[in-house]
Amino acid sequence: MQDQFTRRDALALGVSAAALAVTGASAQQSRIKVADVPAPDFKIESGAKLSMLRPVKFVQPDEDIFRGNAKRFTEKTGVEVKVDFVGWEDINQQTAVTSNSGAGPDLIIGFSDAPHIYADKLIELTDVADYIGKRYGGWLTMAQRYGKRHDSNAWIGIPFGASAGPLIYRKSVLQSVGYDKVPEDMPGVLELCKKLKAAGKPAGFALGNAVGDGNGFANWILWSHGASLLNEKGDVIINSKETVNALGYLKELYPTFIPGTTSWNDVSNNRAYSSGEISMTANGVSLYFSMKNDPATRPVADDSEHQLLPKGVAETAPMGGLCLNAMVFKHSKFPNAAKAFVTYMLEREQYEPWLDANSGYWSQPLAAYEDAAVWSGDPKVKLFKDSMKSKFYTGYKGPISQASGAVNADYVLVQMCASVATGEATPEAAAKEAERRARRYYRRS
Repeated sequence: MQDQFTRRDALALGVSAAALAVTGASAQQSRIKVADVPAPDFKIESGAKLSMLRPVKFVQPDEDIFRGNAKRFTEKTGVEVKVDFVGWEDINQQTAVTSNSGAGPDLIIGFSDAPHIYADKLIELTDVADYIGKRYGGWLTMAQRYGKRHDSNAWIGIPFGASAGPLIYRKSVLQSVGYDKVPEDMPGVLELCKKLKAAGKPAGFALGNAVGDGNGFANWILWSHGASLLNEKGDVIINSKETVNALGYLKELYPTFIPGTTSWNDVSNNRAYSSGEISMTANGVSLYFSMKNDPATRPVADDSEHQLLPKGVAETAPMGGLCLNAMVFKHSKFPNAAKAFVTYMLEREQYEPWLDANSGYWSQPLAAYEDAAVWSGDPKVKLFKDSMKSKFYTGYKGPISQASGAVNADYVLVQMCASVATGEATPEAAAKEAERRARRYYRRS
């Protein structure tokens, strides 16, 4: 859910005035540790001009500061930069058009696996990644996964941040049924959900074709039971005993949900939670902020807590993230200017105020930015700080590819889960059908 805040609203949420100033944070104010690393000389082309696309802002200061940073790059280098913000649903389509036509923007900040889908149309960005990584404490796990080509050290994307979807729940409701927090084991989660339903305050998770929430829930159910779409070699292994066990669990869990979640999109659970219809779901920080910013729902926000998704049999919280990932196309006449721009935008003076202004919605890809001011503000936001340390991703455990992106976009795993939840298929039949659909994409790749 994308909510729009005013400057006053953002300040109320704990974003510092310095973070909102387009001129950025000064070195004296910053706690970010920067290594003294020689900067690459990209030899910007004469007469260079850049055009770029990126997803529409989450909060207004995101766009204001991003545009301000781009303007200062122009003032410093003479390179004009035209930045267009497009809808989240449109960015993938426009990336595909740009790639297939060999024309259009020089660079795009897309989502997650986009550079891997269009890898042959992109220039390598290893020199950018090496410099920025060494200067700012190293790239976090998810950044490396989405930035590098599979099984290589060649970078084709430069991650700018990721948004995660942990649990959000009403602490007073959980306490009323005997819990201080959500259990980490899946049988414990089931028992809690049964009690929430009995209390008239059920949980609700998206099982419809929801880009973020639907895929996120399906992946959590699978990963928490040790199941995955692929193995490390890239073989499709979704039709497994682990998947069948996960779907059997879901068959028990689904009746505890509020009715209708198989038709939910990405805003449905936000509405149900903020209205008090449900007491637990999974969502990005946007839900909390939208409630906190509205007097009518502020009491719900005050009564809410975040928690990482329960692990089940996984070693860590099985939670992926929606990653902002920058890529530069081979058709660009000014690749060095594009590299210089991406590098500039990730330097402390530009990146830190942008990160702070996003209020925790995007978490940093680089270790040094863990000390950014945003993480010492609202304690209910701090949990999002480590989102990019997760080892889970679209297509886990195999290589990221066009096929893994297609399986995600076609809601293969979501629909597998929904068919079992509604009784349309047995766990065994649903796993077999998901395997058939997934293999169709992998045969094409």
